[in-house]
Amino acid sequence: MESVKTYIESGILELYVLGDLSAEERSDVEAMSKLHPEVKTELDEIEKVMSAVAENFATVPSNKVKEQFFNQLSFSDEDEGDVDETKAEAKVIPLNNSNLNFYKLSLAACVALLLVSVVAIVNLNNSLKDSKQQIAQLQTSNQSFANRVNYLDQKVTVSDEALNIFTNADFKMVKLNGTANSPESNILVAWNPKQQKVMIDMRSMKMPINDQDHQYQLWALVDGKPVDLGVFDAENKTAGLITMKAIGVAQAFAVTLEPRGGSVNPTMDKMMVMGATI
Repeated sequence: MESVKTYIESGILELYVLGDLSAEERSDVEAMSKLHPEVKTELDEIEKVMSAVAENFATVPSNKVKEQFFNQLSFSDEDEGDVDETKAEAKVIPLNNSNLNFYKLSLAACVALLLVSVVAIVNLNNSLKDSKQQIAQLQTSNQSFANRVNYLDQKVTVSDEALNIFTNADFKMVKLNGTANSPESNILVAWNPKQQKVMIDMRSMKMPINDQDHQYQLWALVDGKPVDLGVFDAENKTAGLITMKAIGVAQAFAVTLEPRGGSVNPTMDKMMVMGATI
Protein backbone atom coordinates (compact mmCIF):
# COMPACT_ATOMS: atom_id res chain seq x y z
CA MET A 1 0.00 0.00 0.00
CA GLU A 2 2.88 2.30 0.74
CA SER A 3 4.25 1.85 -2.82
CA VAL A 4 0.82 2.65 -4.31
CA LYS A 5 0.58 5.80 -2.16
CA THR A 6 4.05 6.82 -3.29
CA TYR A 7 3.08 6.18 -6.90
CA ILE A 8 -0.02 8.39 -6.55
CA GLU A 9 1.95 11.20 -4.91
CA SER A 10 4.70 11.07 -7.57
CA GLY A 11 2.77 13.39 -9.91
CA ILE A 12 2.65 10.94 -12.79
CA LEU A 13 -1.17 10.84 -12.71
CA GLU A 14 -1.34 14.60 -13.29
CA LEU A 15 1.07 14.27 -16.24
CA TYR A 16 -1.12 11.47 -17.61
CA VAL A 17 -4.22 13.68 -17.51
CA LEU A 18 -2.29 16.50 -19.21
CA GLY A 19 -1.09 14.12 -21.93
CA ASP A 20 2.54 14.75 -21.13
CA LEU A 21 3.66 11.12 -21.01
CA SER A 22 5.09 8.75 -23.59
CA ALA A 23 3.01 5.86 -24.92
CA GLU A 24 4.85 3.41 -22.69
CA GLU A 25 4.35 5.57 -19.60
CA ARG A 26 0.65 5.99 -20.40
CA SER A 27 0.31 2.21 -20.68
CA ASP A 28 1.93 1.81 -17.25
CA VAL A 29 -0.53 4.29 -15.72
CA GLU A 30 -3.50 2.54 -17.29
CA ALA A 31 -2.20 -0.84 -16.04
CA MET A 32 -1.79 0.52 -12.50
CA SER A 33 -5.32 1.99 -12.56
CA LYS A 34 -6.70 -1.44 -13.43
CA LEU A 35 -4.69 -3.22 -10.73
CA HIS A 36 -5.33 -0.70 -7.97
CA PRO A 37 -8.78 0.88 -7.50
CA GLU A 38 -7.28 3.75 -5.47
CA VAL A 39 -5.15 4.72 -8.48
CA LYS A 40 -8.23 4.71 -10.71
CA THR A 41 -10.17 6.79 -8.17
CA GLU A 42 -7.36 9.34 -7.90
CA LEU A 43 -7.04 9.51 -11.70
CA ASP A 44 -10.76 10.20 -12.10
CA GLU A 45 -10.64 12.87 -9.41
CA ILE A 46 -7.74 14.65 -11.11
CA GLU A 47 -9.60 14.66 -14.43
CA LYS A 48 -12.69 16.15 -12.74
CA VAL A 49 -10.69 18.88 -11.06
CA MET A 50 -8.78 19.79 -14.21
CA SER A 51 -11.97 19.86 -16.27
CA ALA A 52 -13.71 22.05 -13.68
CA VAL A 53 -10.86 24.55 -13.65
CA ALA A 54 -10.77 24.62 -17.44
CA GLU A 55 -14.53 25.24 -17.62
CA ASN A 56 -14.28 28.08 -15.10
CA PHE A 57 -11.63 29.88 -17.10
CA ALA A 58 -13.03 29.13 -20.56
CA THR A 59 -14.09 32.25 -22.46
CA VAL A 60 -16.62 32.17 -25.32
CA PRO A 61 -16.09 34.98 -27.84
CA SER A 62 -19.01 37.38 -28.27
CA ASN A 63 -20.94 37.75 -31.55
CA LYS A 64 -19.26 41.13 -32.12
CA VAL A 65 -15.81 39.57 -31.86
CA LYS A 66 -16.81 36.78 -34.23
CA GLU A 67 -18.18 39.30 -36.75
CA GLN A 68 -14.99 41.39 -36.64
CA PHE A 69 -12.90 38.27 -37.10
CA PHE A 70 -14.74 37.06 -40.19
CA ASN A 71 -14.74 40.59 -41.69
CA GLN A 72 -10.95 40.48 -41.57
CA LEU A 73 -10.86 37.40 -43.78
CA SER A 74 -10.35 37.96 -47.50
CA PHE A 75 -10.44 35.47 -50.35
CA SER A 76 -8.82 35.60 -53.75
CA ASP A 77 -10.82 35.27 -56.98
CA GLU A 78 -9.78 31.69 -57.32
CA ASP A 79 -11.24 30.94 -53.93
CA GLU A 80 -14.57 32.56 -54.87
CA GLY A 81 -15.35 29.90 -57.42
CA ASP A 82 -16.59 26.43 -56.87
CA VAL A 83 -14.37 24.46 -54.60
CA ASP A 84 -13.78 20.81 -55.05
CA GLU A 85 -15.53 19.21 -52.10
CA THR A 86 -12.96 16.43 -52.02
CA LYS A 87 -10.10 18.94 -51.67
CA ALA A 88 -12.01 21.00 -49.15
CA GLU A 89 -12.67 17.97 -47.05
CA ALA A 90 -9.01 17.05 -47.26
CA LYS A 91 -8.07 20.41 -45.74
CA VAL A 92 -10.43 20.05 -42.80
CA ILE A 93 -8.70 18.91 -39.62
CA PRO A 94 -11.29 17.58 -37.20
CA LEU A 95 -10.96 18.72 -33.57
CA ASN A 96 -12.25 15.87 -31.48
CA ASN A 97 -13.21 15.96 -27.83
CA SER A 98 -9.87 14.45 -26.80
CA ASN A 99 -7.89 17.34 -28.29
CA LEU A 100 -10.31 19.87 -26.83
CA ASN A 101 -10.00 18.31 -23.40
CA PHE A 102 -6.24 18.36 -23.70
CA TYR A 103 -6.18 22.10 -24.36
CA LYS A 104 -8.62 22.73 -21.57
CA LEU A 105 -6.55 20.69 -19.17
CA SER A 106 -3.38 22.47 -20.29
CA LEU A 107 -5.02 25.83 -19.63
CA ALA A 108 -6.18 24.62 -16.25
CA ALA A 109 -2.67 23.44 -15.40
CA CYS A 110 -1.22 26.83 -16.37
CA VAL A 111 -3.78 28.66 -14.27
CA ALA A 112 -3.17 26.35 -11.32
CA LEU A 113 0.59 26.87 -11.66
CA LEU A 114 0.05 30.62 -11.75
CA LEU A 115 -2.07 30.52 -8.58
CA VAL A 116 0.53 28.38 -6.82
CA SER A 117 3.25 30.83 -7.86
CA VAL A 118 1.27 33.82 -6.54
CA VAL A 119 0.68 32.06 -3.21
CA ALA A 120 4.37 31.18 -3.00
CA ILE A 121 5.40 34.79 -3.69
CA VAL A 122 2.99 36.11 -1.04
CA ASN A 123 4.28 33.61 1.52
CA LEU A 124 7.87 34.49 0.66
CA ASN A 125 7.13 38.20 1.05
CA ASN A 126 5.52 37.59 4.45
CA SER A 127 8.52 35.51 5.50
CA LEU A 128 10.88 38.31 4.46
CA LYS A 129 8.85 40.82 6.49
CA ASP A 130 8.97 38.55 9.54
CA SER A 131 12.72 38.09 9.09
CA LYS A 132 13.26 41.85 8.88
CA GLN A 133 11.25 42.37 12.07
CA GLN A 134 13.24 39.69 13.87
CA ILE A 135 16.52 41.25 12.69
CA ALA A 136 15.35 44.69 13.88
CA GLN A 137 14.41 43.23 17.28
CA LEU A 138 17.79 41.52 17.57
CA GLN A 139 19.59 44.75 16.67
CA THR A 140 17.60 46.63 19.32
CA SER A 141 18.36 43.96 21.91
CA ASN A 142 22.05 43.98 21.01
CA GLN A 143 22.17 47.77 21.26
CA SER A 144 20.47 47.70 24.67
CA PHE A 145 22.89 45.03 25.85
CA ALA A 146 25.87 47.03 24.54
CA ASN A 147 24.60 50.17 26.31
CA ARG A 148 24.21 48.22 29.55
CA VAL A 149 27.71 46.79 29.29
CA ASN A 150 29.11 50.26 28.55
CA TYR A 151 27.28 51.69 31.57
CA LEU A 152 28.65 48.97 33.84
CA ASP A 153 32.16 49.51 32.47
CA GLN A 154 31.86 53.20 33.28
CA LYS A 155 30.69 52.43 36.81
CA VAL A 156 33.63 50.06 37.32
CA THR A 157 36.02 52.71 35.99
CA VAL A 158 34.55 55.36 38.31
CA SER A 159 34.70 53.01 41.28
CA ASP A 160 38.34 52.13 40.55
CA GLU A 161 39.20 55.81 40.20
CA ALA A 162 37.50 56.71 43.49
CA LEU A 163 39.25 53.84 45.27
CA ASN A 164 42.63 54.97 43.96
CA ILE A 165 41.99 58.56 45.06
CA PHE A 166 40.70 57.72 48.53
CA THR A 167 43.67 55.41 49.17
CA ASN A 168 46.22 57.85 47.72
CA ALA A 169 48.13 59.65 50.49
CA ASP A 170 48.71 62.65 48.20
CA PHE A 171 44.98 63.46 48.25
CA LYS A 172 43.45 65.43 51.10
CA MET A 173 39.79 64.86 51.87
CA VAL A 174 38.28 68.24 52.72
CA LYS A 175 34.73 68.18 54.07
CA LEU A 176 32.66 71.30 53.43
CA ASN A 177 29.89 71.71 55.99
CA GLY A 178 26.63 73.60 55.60
CA THR A 179 26.27 77.28 56.51
CA ALA A 180 23.22 79.10 57.88
CA ASN A 181 21.80 79.14 54.34
CA SER A 182 21.77 75.31 54.22
CA PRO A 183 22.73 73.71 57.55
CA GLU A 184 22.11 70.12 56.36
CA SER A 185 24.34 70.42 53.30
CA ASN A 186 27.85 68.96 52.95
CA ILE A 187 30.32 68.16 50.19
CA LEU A 188 33.51 66.11 50.16
CA VAL A 189 36.36 67.62 48.13
CA ALA A 190 39.35 65.47 47.12
CA TRP A 191 42.38 67.72 46.64
CA ASN A 192 45.90 66.80 45.53
CA PRO A 193 48.22 69.83 45.98
CA LYS A 194 51.14 68.09 44.24
CA GLN A 195 49.18 67.35 41.05
CA GLN A 196 46.94 70.42 41.53
CA LYS A 197 43.83 68.27 41.19
CA VAL A 198 40.47 69.16 42.72
CA MET A 199 37.55 66.72 42.58
CA ILE A 200 34.03 66.65 44.09
CA ASP A 201 32.47 63.40 45.29
CA MET A 202 28.98 63.51 43.75
CA ARG A 203 27.97 60.23 45.36
CA SER A 204 28.15 61.50 48.94
CA MET A 205 27.13 65.12 48.21
CA LYS A 206 24.09 66.52 50.05
CA MET A 207 22.88 69.76 48.50
CA PRO A 208 19.47 71.23 47.58
CA ILE A 209 18.62 70.69 43.91
CA ASN A 210 19.37 73.89 41.96
CA ASP A 211 16.94 75.21 39.34
CA GLN A 212 17.60 75.81 35.64
CA ASP A 213 18.63 79.43 36.20
CA HIS A 214 21.27 78.74 38.85
CA GLN A 215 24.34 76.55 39.44
CA TYR A 216 26.65 75.87 42.33
CA GLN A 217 30.15 77.34 42.05
CA LEU A 218 33.23 76.03 43.86
CA TRP A 219 35.75 78.53 45.21
CA ALA A 220 39.21 78.20 46.71
CA LEU A 221 40.38 80.75 49.29
CA VAL A 222 44.01 81.66 48.44
CA ASP A 223 45.70 84.29 50.63
CA GLY A 224 42.31 85.73 51.51
CA LYS A 225 41.10 85.95 47.87
CA PRO A 226 38.46 83.69 46.23
CA VAL A 227 39.56 81.73 43.13
CA ASP A 228 36.97 80.25 40.76
CA LEU A 229 37.18 76.44 40.42
CA GLY A 230 34.13 75.90 38.17
CA VAL A 231 30.39 75.23 38.37
CA PHE A 232 28.30 72.08 38.81
CA ASP A 233 24.69 70.93 39.30
CA ALA A 234 23.45 69.12 42.38
CA GLU A 235 21.47 66.72 40.18
CA ASN A 236 24.49 65.67 38.16
CA LYS A 237 23.95 62.21 36.66
CA THR A 238 27.61 61.32 37.17
CA ALA A 239 27.61 58.98 40.18
CA GLY A 240 31.23 59.46 41.15
CA LEU A 241 33.95 62.10 41.15
CA ILE A 242 33.91 65.13 38.87
CA THR A 243 37.05 67.12 38.18
CA MET A 244 37.07 70.86 38.82
CA LYS A 245 39.67 73.49 37.87
CA ALA A 246 43.22 72.88 39.05
CA ILE A 247 44.84 74.61 42.00
CA GLY A 248 47.91 73.83 44.10
CA VAL A 249 47.49 76.15 47.08
CA ALA A 250 44.31 76.81 49.08
CA GLN A 251 43.49 77.59 52.69
CA ALA A 252 39.79 76.70 52.30
CA PHE A 253 37.06 75.71 49.87
CA ALA A 254 33.51 77.06 49.64
CA VAL A 255 30.43 76.69 47.44
CA THR A 256 27.99 79.46 46.55
CA LEU A 257 24.76 79.51 44.55
CA GLU A 258 25.27 81.64 41.43
CA PRO A 259 23.46 82.41 38.15
CA ARG A 260 23.94 79.62 35.62
CA GLY A 261 27.41 79.74 34.15
CA GLY A 262 28.97 81.17 37.32
CA SER A 263 30.07 84.59 38.55
CA VAL A 264 33.36 86.49 38.58
CA ASN A 265 33.07 87.03 42.33
CA PRO A 266 31.22 84.86 44.88
CA THR A 267 27.82 85.95 46.17
CA MET A 268 28.61 85.84 49.90
CA ASP A 269 25.00 85.79 51.09
CA LYS A 270 24.47 82.68 48.92
CA MET A 271 27.30 80.64 50.47
CA MET A 272 26.03 77.10 51.03
CA VAL A 273 29.03 75.11 52.40
CA MET A 274 32.59 75.85 53.47
CA GLY A 275 35.62 73.91 54.85
CA ALA A 276 39.24 74.63 55.72
CA THR A 277 42.12 72.58 54.27
CA ILE A 278 44.15 72.74 57.49
